[in-house]
Parts: sequence; structure tokens; C-alpha cells
Amino acid sequence: MTPDPTAPSPAPHGGSPFEIPLHPLRFTDPPQWLLRGLQDFLRAPAIGLFFGGCFVAMGWALMKVFQSAPAYVLALSAGFLLMGPLLCMGLYRVSQALERGEQPDFGDALLAWTAKPGALAIFGFVLLVLEMLWGRAALVIFAVSFDGMPDFQGSLAKLVEPENLGFIVTYCGVGAVFAGLIYAVSVVAIPMILDRQVDAITAGLTSLRLVLTQTGVMLWWGALITLLVGLALLPWFLGLLVVGPVVGHATWHAYRAAVGTAPDAGTTGIART
Repeated sequence: MTPDPTAPSPAPHGGSPFEIPLHPLRFTDPPQWLLRGLQDFLRAPAIGLFFGGCFVAMGWALMKVFQSAPAYVLALSAGFLLMGPLLCMGLYRVSQALERGEQPDFGDALLAWTAKPGALAIFGFVLLVLEMLWGRAALVIFAVSFDGMPDFQGSLAKLVEPENLGFIVTYCGVGAVFAGLIYAVSVVAIPMILDRQVDAITAGLTSLRLVLTQTGVMLWWGALITLLVGLALLPWFLGLLVVGPVVGHATWHAYRAAVGTAPDAGTTGIART
């Protein structure tokens, strides 16, 4: 019998992140999450466009930094990984309301973080520490590779010249490690905090366990997000107006499919037994 998708998620067994059951996922699931995310965006476009506009503004701010201090770009771009999930809380709230058959409320979406301020503050602090470590590592790589901080005068072409290949590989490799770690601990953690009575550590460890136990599907999901966001950045970040909220809504459905009560197969297109 398929569980009711509107029913509240069950409390974690024993409160341990290692006892919370995870649903098996298939490689066909991530596109379904995106489809459901698009459907949610179309059902509440005004709210989605507001949050999409916030993502665009963040991109423009990042571009401004690149023009004057390119060494800090990768470090500050981690802010997307810090602020992105927190901003998406409003989108998770909208998807949650739609799932329950309720009308999404802009004020509720904007203040979604107030539902669990303590847990979110702790989780945000963890992400901030990871971002600061990433930023420090990026600056050290710049300093070591160029015998000091170079002045590229905002020119990406100068940064990727062939003689800088070693720097590029190291810089991107370190960035990939930190980005992967942030992704692993946060991919379903914040929607889980919003939906369940769990603390930040339990949510982060459950997210990490999901990535470690279903690595293939979660890598596929991360690759899809990376591809869509990368394409959205090309037209002066304007693609984030739509891609940002769609991915945010889709992340809620990824959480519900992997950790939350399984959605009804007839309405989601994702069968669960």
C-alpha cells in the first residue's frame, strides 16, 4: 500500500541518523524530480521568480568581484553553496504546501527559516566553516602558484593560459573536493530539517549517508544540477530566474523520494514499494 504523500514524515527511529530509513533510488528518478520541480514553479511562478531574482543578483555580485579581485571568485562562489540551500527553504515550503493541497503563501515562503532557526543556524555555521576553509585553500593555491597574488585585471583569458595548467588542475581539484563535501552533507539536509523534528547533525549525516550508499544516483543528480546551473550562468546569470527555483523545488522532491514518506506513484510517476 502506498503511503499518503500529505501525511507528516515519520519521526526518526531512535533519533539516530543511521536508523532513518532511506528509499532506494533509480537513475530515472532525478529527471522526474526536475519535472515535478518545473510543475511546482509553474503553479507558483511569482514566488519562484522572486527567489530566482535573488540568485541572479548573487551572480551579478560575483561578476563584480571577479572584475576587481579574481583570486576571491572561487572562494566567494562557495556562497552559492551556502546561501543557495538557505534561500531554497522558501521554495521547499512552497512545494510542501502544494504537496498538501494548500495554496502557497509568499510570506510563509519568505520566513520559512523561522520554523527551525536553531537547527538551521547550526547547519549554516557548518557550511560557513567549510566555505571559509575552501576560501583559505583557494587563496593559498593562488599565492603558491604565482609567488604572490597576481593581478589578472578581471581577465579570465589570462587566468587560463597554458602555462597555468598546474594551477588550474590544483585549483579545480581542491574546489571539487570542497564542493563535493558540501553537496554530500546538504543535498537533502535542509528540506529534512524543515519537514522533520531532527537536529542539524542528524540531517547532515543522513544526507551524507544517502550519498555514500546511493552514490551513483546522487552523483547523477549532482551532475544534472551542475549542468543546468552552468547553462543558466551563460546569459548573464539570467537563466537562474527559472533554473534556480526549478532546482530548488526539485530538491524537495529528491528529499521526499529518498528520505521522506514516498509520494504516491500515480501522482509522481516514481513508483515505490
